[in-house]
Amino acid sequence: MNTPPDPLDSLLDRWSSTPDPSSRLSANVWQHIAVSERATASPKGWWPALESWFGRPAFAIGFVAGCALAGLFMAELRVSHLQRERNAQLARSYLLLIDPLLNAPPSDHRS
Repeated sequence: MNTPPDPLDSLLDRWSSTPDPSSRLSANVWQHIAVSERATASPKGWWPALESWFGRPAFAIGFVAGCALAGLFMAELRVSHLQRERNAQLARSYLLLIDPLLNAPPSDHRS
């Protein structure tokens, strides 16, 4: 009992064989490598250099994290300054409450 050959077998046999690479493939690869090396080797000016730095994910993430930390530090400085002023004002109010003569002019003091 012979079964007829499956037409899919011949297609699969052709598909499994890999074609030979083009003769220009090697030249094209080396040309792309040369172009990319020239583009990254000599950025003209500061803007392309800045773009190349920010094009790196590690640097971009570090820069954003640094900006966030600097902002938090500046906010902490501002809040601590306001708190220091408020504490000084409370201390002055307390001293005036205890001794009202501290606020009086020097001519009113009698010894």
